Amino acid sequence: MPGTPRARAREQTLGDITSIGRRHLAEVGAAALSLRAVARELGVVSSAVYRYVANRDELLTLLVVDAYTELGDEVDAAVEAAGPAAVDRFTALAQAVRTWAVREPSRYALLYGSPVPGYAAPAERTTAEGTRVVTLLALIIDGAWRSGELDDTAAPVAATLEPDLRAISDQLSLAVPDRVIAATVQAWSALFGAVSFEVFGQYGRSTFADPAALFDLVADRIAVQLGLRRPGG
Repeated sequence: MPGTPRARAREQTLGDITSIGRRHLAEVGAAALSLRAVARELGVVSSAVYRYVANRDELLTLLVVDAYTELGDEVDAAVEAAGPAAVDRFTALAQAVRTWAVREPSRYALLYGSPVPGYAAPAERTTAEGTRVVTLLALIIDGAWRSGELDDTAAPVAATLEPDLRAISDQLSLAVPDRVIAATVQAWSALFGAVSFEVFGQYGRSTFADPAALFDLVADRIAVQLGLRRPGG
C-alpha cells in the first residue's frame, strides 16, 4: 500500500468503516445506517469516525462507490475471460451482473432499488463507477457492429430522442446508428429488470424452480433482440 504511514492508516480505517457499513447495510438496510453504530463496532468514539466520514450520507456514498466498483470489476473480468465474440461477451456481462446481485442483494438494492429517503448520490463521486457496466455494454454492441456480428434489427427512433442518443454516441465514440443505441438502452433496462425481479422476489417464491435457467433464457432472448450473432454465422 503506497503513501505515508498516516495515509496508509487512514486508508485502512476507511476500509474498516466500509466493511462494517456493508454488514450493517445487510442487517438493517440503508435508511437505518448509523455512524454511531459503525463507531461502536470499530471500537472508537463517534467523533473519531467523523474525521473520516462526515455523516450518514457520506457513508452511503462510500458504500455506493464500493458496490459500483466491485460490480464493475467483476463484470470487466468476466467479459475479458469470455473471448472475442460479442455474443459471448454480452452473455458474460449479463451473467456477471446477476451473479453479483444474487450474492450481494443489499448492495444491489442500494444501487438499483428504491431511493434512500433524504439521500442523493453525488454525481461527481458516483457517475464514473456507476456507468461502467452500461458503458461496457454499449462498447460490446458497438464492437459487434464494427465487426459484422450484429444484424441491424433495431426499430427507428422518435426524432425527440435523437439529440440524447447522439450525445451518448459522441461521448463514447460509437459507430452504431442511433436506433442501435436505443436498442442497447432497452437491452440494459431489460437485463437489470430481470435481475431486479429475481433479487427482490417479484416472481414469487415458488413460481420458478430454477431462476438461473430463467435468467439464461432472458439473456439469450435479449441477445437475439439486439441482433447479436457469432462471426460468420
